[in-house]
Amino acid sequence: MDNFQLNRRHFLLGTSASLALTAFSAKGMKNLKLAKTYRVALIGTGWYGKSDLFRLIQVASVEVVALCDVDKNMLEAAGKLVSQRQKSGKVPKLYGDYKKMLAENQLDIVLIGTPDHWHALQAIDAVKAGAHVYVQKPISVDVIEGEAMVAAARKYGKVVQVGTQRKSTPHLIDAKKNIVDAGLLGKISHVEMCCYFHMRNNGNPPTEPVPAFLDYETWTGPAPLRPYDGLPHIRWWRTFMEYGNGITGDMCVHMFDTVRWMLKLGWPTRISSQGGIFVQKDGKSNISDTQSAVFEYPELNCVWQHRTWGTPNNPAYPWSLTLYGDKGTLWASTMAYDFIPQGKGEKIHKDVVYEKEKYPEDNTEERIELNAAPATRLHMLDFIAAIENGGRPVADIEEGHISTASCILANISMKLGRPVVYDPKKREVVGDREATALLQRPYRQPYKHPDPAKV
Repeated sequence: MDNFQLNRRHFLLGTSASLALTAFSAKGMKNLKLAKTYRVALIGTGWYGKSDLFRLIQVASVEVVALCDVDKNMLEAAGKLVSQRQKSGKVPKLYGDYKKMLAENQLDIVLIGTPDHWHALQAIDAVKAGAHVYVQKPISVDVIEGEAMVAAARKYGKVVQVGTQRKSTPHLIDAKKNIVDAGLLGKISHVEMCCYFHMRNNGNPPTEPVPAFLDYETWTGPAPLRPYDGLPHIRWWRTFMEYGNGITGDMCVHMFDTVRWMLKLGWPTRISSQGGIFVQKDGKSNISDTQSAVFEYPELNCVWQHRTWGTPNNPAYPWSLTLYGDKGTLWASTMAYDFIPQGKGEKIHKDVVYEKEKYPEDNTEERIELNAAPATRLHMLDFIAAIENGGRPVADIEEGHISTASCILANISMKLGRPVVYDPKKREVVGDREATALLQRPYRQPYKHPDPAKV
């Protein structure tokens, strides 16, 4: 560890971790030398899986030795791209079966970029195989999956970082330190979070034969087997509750996780939600197009709202969080933040940080989110620092679980039409057997749902 000595004191909870990384980044992440070259594999070589992998390649000494995907075309294309991006120039070994990949390779790190319904099984199997894991959000499709993921990370002593990279977003780190922690907001007793993107990929494509290059049976895995109606990649799968938890599970998890980090919040005391398909009734999509949720804390409500139709309430902040204090208000998103003081005082505005000149390859990468790239790089550095020095990363699996499970519980509340109170120690919804039964989805045979007590 002589080449990479980052004192673990700088990587404690919250802002200090990310600020240390930001300062470290300013000295030049490209020159980062680790104690070893990490052997890396990626499961799920689609858009965001590759994006996460390329950010890791940019900031750490890694050799991508294996890739896994059930789409042969996407897998082969990813192999060529990786060979062009990594120093060795080698094409990784290509797999259609992630368990075979884990068995045949000694891996230090596994990145998981598959759809939500596969996250739990793959993450648990990866840590059991001896790898540290970077898993995309939301971490699971049901609450008990998340509990099992936390249990596995702890049992096998592995670092599991969740792709909630808002905690590593430079301007949001600044907002936490210089606005929230500095007390400029005063007492914060109301939070609003929203997403008004028209991202519900509704439609009525016909069923068709499964193409030879796609193993649709394995793609479906433990989820219900829907009739095949075209490639499910990128946005199509997200429009079905069979594979995820709708816009709340996809987009609220980011904003709620950021609020929890900024305000040092744990589990909500109570969660309620209302909504449904109110406008976009044509098409196959079964996720809500309109939904509100309230995550309650003592003297604080965190309110979520999404609509996949109409206009945002603030066009400058269509996907955002707003912290209301008695001394001021903070609007924040992936793109900027604005502090507005109560009465006299100075308004403060900060924009997203780009690194287009520092990382010119970003400019030609297909589908890259340029605004998110610096945050993901810092997130990867935080991940590596936790592996090298011990301790928990800024987006540790337990924090990702609380944020993910809270959004899932909001959907359960909406489905049942009543509030829910989750007890994480007993892993049950207090006084509600029907809601407790919904904490674990049934798996399609022959897949077995992970048990937190038996991972």
